Amino acid sequence: MRSGDPDEQSPTVDRRQPGPYALREYALLADGHRGALVDPAGNVSWLCAPHWDSPAVFSSLLGGAGHYSIVPTDPRFVWGGYYEPDSLIWTSRWVGTDGIIEYQEALAFPADPSRLVLLRRIRTLGCPIRLSVWLEPRANFGREPLRDLRTVDGSWTARTGPLHLRFTADAPFRPVGDGALEGVLSLPAGGRHDLVLEVSTAALDQRVPDPDETWRTTEHAWRSAAVPLTGCLARRDARFAHALLRGMTRPGGGLVAAATTSLPERARAGRNYDYRYAWIRDQCYAGRAAATAGDHNLLDGAVAFIRDRLLADGARTAPAYTVAGAPIPAQEALPWLPGYPGGTVHTGNLVRDQFQLDVFGECLLLLAEAARRQRLDLDGWRAVETAVEVIGRRWREPDSGMWELEPRQWTHSKLTCVAGLRAVARLAPAAQAGRWAGLADAVLADTGRHGVHPSGRWRRCYDDDRVDAALLLPVIRGAVPASDPRAVATRHAVLDTLAEDTHLYRFRPDERPLGHAEGAFLLCGFLAALAAHQAGDPVGAARWFERNRSGCGSPGLYSEEYDVPQRLLRGNLPQAFVHALLLETAVTLSDAAGDADRR
Repeated sequence: MRSGDPDEQSPTVDRRQPGPYALREYALLADGHRGALVDPAGNVSWLCAPHWDSPAVFSSLLGGAGHYSIVPTDPRFVWGGYYEPDSLIWTSRWVGTDGIIEYQEALAFPADPSRLVLLRRIRTLGCPIRLSVWLEPRANFGREPLRDLRTVDGSWTARTGPLHLRFTADAPFRPVGDGALEGVLSLPAGGRHDLVLEVSTAALDQRVPDPDETWRTTEHAWRSAAVPLTGCLARRDARFAHALLRGMTRPGGGLVAAATTSLPERARAGRNYDYRYAWIRDQCYAGRAAATAGDHNLLDGAVAFIRDRLLADGARTAPAYTVAGAPIPAQEALPWLPGYPGGTVHTGNLVRDQFQLDVFGECLLLLAEAARRQRLDLDGWRAVETAVEVIGRRWREPDSGMWELEPRQWTHSKLTCVAGLRAVARLAPAAQAGRWAGLADAVLADTGRHGVHPSGRWRRCYDDDRVDAALLLPVIRGAVPASDPRAVATRHAVLDTLAEDTHLYRFRPDERPLGHAEGAFLLCGFLAALAAHQAGDPVGAARWFERNRSGCGSPGLYSEEYDVPQRLLRGNLPQAFVHALLLETAVTLSDAAGDADRR
């Protein structure tokens, strides 16, 4: 159904300056190469193109110019939404007094790395509906307006910065302001309308994507990538977590840590980071989760990314890269952007210059998981040898650790290397197995001499007696048996001092009460569930899992931190490693329940 003349039907809802929303209200669209955030007012308020770490084309999330909105002109509607099963196809649902509007949104999948296709399909139920549409792409984080705007065969074409655009709507739109398109769609009861936006690094060919064909391909691709997870605990959430990991993984490349930059962990605390890169540690978590869920394709991709970084860089392997495997750029401020409330905007990340010892232990754990499943080739074993060699040369050095702090002798880093060494030693030929197990014993002995608190638990580093939730992980991974007195004492100390309302904090940074310095870490909550499961406490494991599973908004996305009193998400969105641990925990607890039933 074609819209009426926009000159006669001016929009009654102004979406030119969309306000920020609580992070729990945003949905993500992703195709492996880039991601978009959609807010509850119908705005695509964040999209970087052509890649995850490219400058944003829509940056209103951070106060910049550029967004793409579809919203009822009658404000008497309430919003909701949901994901189609096993996919990142989002359906927004607007319910009014006389009718319902639904529109599906997706990035076409599988995707072209140099060209994105953003699909929006609108349906009406109950009565005729009018919708206001505003399209304002602005490259370089809002600094590049549209230029060369013209209509060609029913589509609008334009440029913004280095990018080419085409907007196909089968409806009249008009240029307005400093480079935007505006229109009103009038749909009858039961009507349907398709909007297609293309953004490309090269001039677009003359073939406009057919909406029906593109939707069919996208839906089929998502269904084909799904894993059944039959009988899994929290099956819908686990399958969605898997879909999210798939959508945030570049084909043949890395998993992006989050789709966004500079969403503050704490208002005015200066902790605003760019997470649009691939962290080695996160990639290992996701690979192990994929293995646990039975997705060998995602596991193989994670192994390939890790293998190639180790073989290329050896002892210089960085904690993080771009998803294509290139070095992360230096940190740079973007002062022209106001930022999300409470934060300032940066691109790049200082992690590029850090040494994190535990990363090499995590690599060994992932490669061992692949080897155990007969999915590690000769180059993979060469990568194992490289990681072992780096640990052997550098395990005595201070490192920045899992939390990326100042270089110190972090106990977690040492124990993670022990776990990784033991994992590969169990699968290696006898000569290598003995040497690698001997190195694990040496690292553990040193950690036992310097990393144990007088009470018998592990301390967070050799010169810091505090408790740290990170110390749960190497025990889960097998650094020492769960029954080891140091492991038992550490688990009790972590839960006694860092838990609140069945959420877990990383550590206590100062004398303030928990939650005053930073939010609870959802990753740590899922680690607590795995630790309880390992300790033979299925009830405690289920409590920790269910409580932390609730730390999201209606779209089901998790950030890194969770503000327990306010029930708000904090930090960049969505945080891939939280979804990876949710998936691993759901399958692990389900397997344990199945084993109990079989007994």
